[in-house]
Amino acid sequence: MNKCTQLWNNCLTIIRDNVTEDQFNTWFGKIVPVSFTGRELILEVPSQFFYEYIEEWFADIIRASINRIIGPNIQLLYKISIVQSQPQNDIIVPNQNCTKPIDNTGFDSNLNSKYTFDSFIEGESNKLARCAGLNIAQNPGNSIFNPIFIYGAPAVGKTHLATAIGLAISQRFTKKRILYVSTHTFWMQYADSVAHSKMNDFINFYQSIDVLIMDDIQELIGKERIQNAFFHIFSHLIHVGKQIIICSDREPGKLDGMEERLLTRFKMGLTVEIERPEYELRKKILEHKVYQDGLRIPEDVLDFLAQNVRSNVRDLEGSLTSIIARSTFVNENINLELAQKVIGSVVASTEESDESKMKRIYNIVCSHYKIDIDALISKARSHNISEARQVAMYLARTKTDISLASIGAIMGKRDHTTVLYSCRNVSNIMDTNPSFAELIHKFERLVNQ
Repeated sequence: MNKCTQLWNNCLTIIRDNVTEDQFNTWFGKIVPVSFTGRELILEVPSQFFYEYIEEWFADIIRASINRIIGPNIQLLYKISIVQSQPQNDIIVPNQNCTKPIDNTGFDSNLNSKYTFDSFIEGESNKLARCAGLNIAQNPGNSIFNPIFIYGAPAVGKTHLATAIGLAISQRFTKKRILYVSTHTFWMQYADSVAHSKMNDFINFYQSIDVLIMDDIQELIGKERIQNAFFHIFSHLIHVGKQIIICSDREPGKLDGMEERLLTRFKMGLTVEIERPEYELRKKILEHKVYQDGLRIPEDVLDFLAQNVRSNVRDLEGSLTSIIARSTFVNENINLELAQKVIGSVVASTEESDESKMKRIYNIVCSHYKIDIDALISKARSHNISEARQVAMYLARTKTDISLASIGAIMGKRDHTTVLYSCRNVSNIMDTNPSFAELIHKFERLVNQ
């Protein structure tokens, strides 16, 4: 054993006593001592992400161990084994300075084949976003639209457009690895990698993607650890010229609880809104659906729907489907009278108030923890009530647009910093306790109903 290896092994003895076993195996087991000259120590790490992560989270303990074993004033340098200038369609094998072609056999992009540009009808409310998407599809990763951050209300076409970009790229560049993933799925994969000490596999997989489509990015709010992982994946992909497409229900500036360094990167490309469809677009969407399905619908019925169903595309198409179903089941002709009968029961406003959502959050949380609302917003600090209160604050923060200060006010006149702490605490518990995380996701689904 050479001197460099012996010195580093002695450092590892100290480090092992100051980190968890999983942390030690995941991060320090992959570090290889390269050389020691008496003034500088060189360590080899598998990737840029790996280097940035240990610098951010373990720099102090590494430096302390070097000072104790080797002495002060030792310069620590890192050698990154992944070559960053690899060809776009190659992936570097960690810990080896060689490349091998990407094997896409069995790789599932998770792209819905129905969501194409042909079926994404253009209107004033989505014209800019659609044009940018077409531009990206021609030259992914190399346009000024990287990343592209698409935001808008639910069901206005964000996922459709993002998927259409991915499908167009897959047809033009057949060897590229394109992945659509919801933020919830990303979070579950992250939690699984932490639980099974496979963080490197998780990171390496995402760093091999050529076009990453992340949907519902707002679900990262309050989840600090996974935000950190996504930050490093994001930075790596942008650095090596890969395309990133992000969808959100709000613009970056309203993602309170998201790290500033992530928000800065979200804004470095194009931020574009898809607005609620205007009348002309709603009419064209209905006409397209009628044509695609081979239907014959009177013009006045389409006009009536386009004028009265203004919320989003999903409600618009759902209303037409309901009219067709009613006509079929009760053997009535499709006409304006039938449309007027059906539309009242089908089209409910999707603009649900934050007040009504808060009432549902109160009911869900109080029912589970078997407490009443007075106890929830009281000054009581028993474990059961405190946990329920923090969960309610977390749900209010992630499922409504209410500000931190307002949440604090309605949760017993508490300060906004208390709300922020509660949200972070719930997020941290979710990162380490899968059963608790599943409970929170169950609550989130109930809030959305």
